[in-house]
Amino acid sequence: MTFRNGLDSLLRPEDSVLVLIDHQPYQLANLNSHDPQAVVNNSTALAKAAKAFGVPTILTSVIADRGGLLFPQITDVFPGQEVIDRTFINTWEDQKVVDAVKATGRKQLIIAGLWTEICVAMPVIQALGEGWDVTVITDASGGTSVEAHEVAIQRMIAAGANMMTWLALASEWQRDWARTEHAAELTDVLKQHAAGSGIAFLWEQQLLNTPVPSNAG
Repeated sequence: MTFRNGLDSLLRPEDSVLVLIDHQPYQLANLNSHDPQAVVNNSTALAKAAKAFGVPTILTSVIADRGGLLFPQITDVFPGQEVIDRTFINTWEDQKVVDAVKATGRKQLIIAGLWTEICVAMPVIQALGEGWDVTVITDASGGTSVEAHEVAIQRMIAAGANMMTWLALASEWQRDWARTEHAAELTDVLKQHAAGSGIAFLWEQQLLNTPVPSNAG
């Protein structure tokens, strides 16, 4: 097994490409590994983080006429962008998706989708076999059961995939708070989607902007 370690193994926005797979109503209706609201929040946060860092993002659905359109929270992040609609269950067998990924010239492939055990696992395993550096964002994905999600993660790790959550990924892209180019945009994503961390930041800003009473101390 090849271990993923060293500085070069960390994800970089300039080398990353994101593929969001089948965040659709049909899949959400039988999502039982996570709170569905949390997956909508996390997948939206992931999309916004990718946009903030200039990471190309491929949107894809499967038979949208029957399974429903991608969550508007995601497509609203990329207004006017084509959603590649497939018949293949395995996204990586759809040449249009693969060509779109290859056209970015990026080598760090990041995937999230519904369901983990099917629509995430199959393309991840195939892409790994073709030499891609693949990361799965587990909390922007979900399965039909906790067992299905967890077994899929184990299967993908065994195949060589890297596992992360959306906030860990965003932090890895940022890497250094002295890099101010995208810090304000990332902060906006945190405020909107990082729950307690976002609220704590707003509270910190409130305290910093609260005048000290003249009779204090």
